[in-house]
Amino acid sequence: MKIFDVGGSFAETSYLFLGDYVDRGYFGIECLLYLYALKLWYPDRLFLLRGNHECRHLTEYFTFKRECLHKYSVTVYEACIRSFQALPVSALLDGKFFCVHGGISPELMKLSDIDKIDRFVEPASVGLLCDMLWSDPIPGYGEEHKPTYERPQGIPPGVTFEPNHTRGCSFYFTYEAACQFLERNHLLGIFRGHEAQDAGYCMSYPPYFPDNRNGLTRRARVIRYTMHRKTPTKKFPSLITVFSAPNYLDAYHNRGAIIRYKDKSMTIRQYNASSHPYWLPNFMDAFTWSLPFVGAKITEMLLAILAVCSDRELEEGSSHTSSEEDEERTRALAEIEEDEEERVHPSERRQEIKNKILAVGKMQRVFQLLRQEAESATELAPAMPGGIPAPGTWPGGFAAPAPAPDALGVQTAQMRRYIRSFDDARRSDIANERFPQYAPTSIPLVSVPSMRVPGLPHGEEGHEEQVSMEALIRHALEEEGLSDGGVVERLAERIARGRRPNGRPRGLKRFETAP
Repeated sequence: MKIFDVGGSFAETSYLFLGDYVDRGYFGIECLLYLYALKLWYPDRLFLLRGNHECRHLTEYFTFKRECLHKYSVTVYEACIRSFQALPVSALLDGKFFCVHGGISPELMKLSDIDKIDRFVEPASVGLLCDMLWSDPIPGYGEEHKPTYERPQGIPPGVTFEPNHTRGCSFYFTYEAACQFLERNHLLGIFRGHEAQDAGYCMSYPPYFPDNRNGLTRRARVIRYTMHRKTPTKKFPSLITVFSAPNYLDAYHNRGAIIRYKDKSMTIRQYNASSHPYWLPNFMDAFTWSLPFVGAKITEMLLAILAVCSDRELEEGSSHTSSEEDEERTRALAEIEEDEEERVHPSERRQEIKNKILAVGKMQRVFQLLRQEAESATELAPAMPGGIPAPGTWPGGFAAPAPAPDALGVQTAQMRRYIRSFDDARRSDIANERFPQYAPTSIPLVSVPSMRVPGLPHGEEGHEEQVSMEALIRHALEEEGLSDGGVVERLAERIARGRRPNGRPRGLKRFETAP
């Protein structure tokens, strides 16, 4: 939403997005549906490219599939996957700028090579489609020939691509590779995304400086935002990285940015993060969240109605006079009840009444449990067995011994205790930048919100297990006593043993109250 405020209205501005609309956030499906709705409304003003997260492999590993199943259904998720495959992987801006999510590839010689890609498939870990979604500029881009701590000899001249060990797939491309690509295709520059940036954009990569300990060079921690090394012929920055998600993952503390290109001139607009809209715990809908409160109030009202008559009023019911019409009606009802009592023993009748009232009390206990769950549910991610956080759940879950798909949400409260700056976030999150290597399995779904109490321990011999709300409800219905001090039991016993009045019970007067 902030992007459109900064960029301007659709009547004056066309928008091109570079991918990564879903995963690792709270509102992936809402973001995607909003962009699709805008695309339908402004088909000639809004354009969407595919990012590396717009695929089945990553959405199953990270959060988007869980989010779809939690909020909607598997049908919605499968429709999203089909739509991802239809997204283009590159765009040409004004015939001069090559726009892509990741970068270039050793297989990309001419722009016509892109037309040969079958994009209606799941991206592999190798190939042209993979490279356009996953490749990065080499660290020290533009100065990669200089010695560094990782490369004491630097990158030799003529080397254009190197394996991308950070991503675990695809390549790093050098300044020389970018210049050759631009020259072959008569382009001015490359616009890309794919990497979080502290200022929202990057026109130069971290410079290098001497390491006082061993005389080598290493990358500076502070990125200086100067222009990329320009192409030798066009004298324009060969590469610009733009990142439009401010405060990425609610932890990076970065700014967002957009590139504004108008009348042959280019400007970069930055903006800060806005607070999230309010949402109910576990993204429950209003009906699911409020039903326990309504049910609890209804049972309280029912018990209050049953408790209107006091012991004294039950005992004194036969002493009140009534009109002849009331007496006749009462005698008729009494005859009917006597006939029924001939078939049902009085003690059995009293026990039936008591059981019904106790059932109402148990209903009240169940709704109290549901209400407490609705009030206390705060975390979306269930704990992993053995206390191991799911990968991608901050901070420390990136190198779990048994990787599993991330749960919905990223535990931002826990993140903020460990991450104070952009550099902290990048270091902590580096493992999640890799192409995930895992065998797809059935993902355990997050329980229905109204049937789960998060973090409630239960177990024997010191072993704690998560207890579902369904188990608690069954326990509440099966338990003999209710945790209300015996109020419901006393009420049931009192009403069950009360004598049948000969006349109509006297109603409360305005100034009287039930005990």
